Amino acid sequence: MSNTARANILARLREPQRPECGFSERDYLSRYDWDAEERVRRFTERMVAVRAEVHHATPETWLDVVSQVCAAKGLNNLLVSPETVLGKQLHAQAERFPTLKTYNQPIESWKQEMFYGIDAAFTSTYGGIAETGTLIVMPSVDEPRLMSLVPPVHIALLEVDKLYTTFAEAVQAQGWVQMGMPTNALLISGPSKSADIEQTLAYGVHGPKELVVVLV
Repeated sequence: MSNTARANILARLREPQRPECGFSERDYLSRYDWDAEERVRRFTERMVAVRAEVHHATPETWLDVVSQVCAAKGLNNLLVSPETVLGKQLHAQAERFPTLKTYNQPIESWKQEMFYGIDAAFTSTYGGIAETGTLIVMPSVDEPRLMSLVPPVHIALLEVDKLYTTFAEAVQAQGWVQMGMPTNALLISGPSKSADIEQTLAYGVHGPKELVVVLV
């Protein structure tokens, strides 16, 4: 290790830390000066690079985009929460979409259908990270974790004003430190993939084969 590299590491370790979260003050400062347009471009570029789909929409057209995605993929059904703001909008126009399914019972009572009969699920997101092309999803009672982990296709809506440059910025802007670091956050960067078997990259091994992001 060079003297310069060693000095940089030691200097970083000596920086004062925020005891409540483990981030230093410097970690909250972005290395990039990206405006909204650049964040969208970088996020889209990184998602597409890992075989995710990104569709751009407006508050007026996102339902049209979701409907078009469902039609293009030939989906027979779509798992949607009827309790979220976005879910209510989908249910209000149910005739435009495949059969809408609801996660309204304990998983033990419909595990077979959940794992083998649901084509896709639609969820909201808590934010996004442009630097890495990542979605932040916060599972809840209304949108349980399995909605984004089990169906072959995951359709997620991300609002552009919740797209941050770095993860540290998201943590700061959304007040994770003040509220307490969440224990249920999911960071999703593309569809599920694994190269454990013969070092061959395969998709959908541990989760959705396809990730579709609707950027609003």
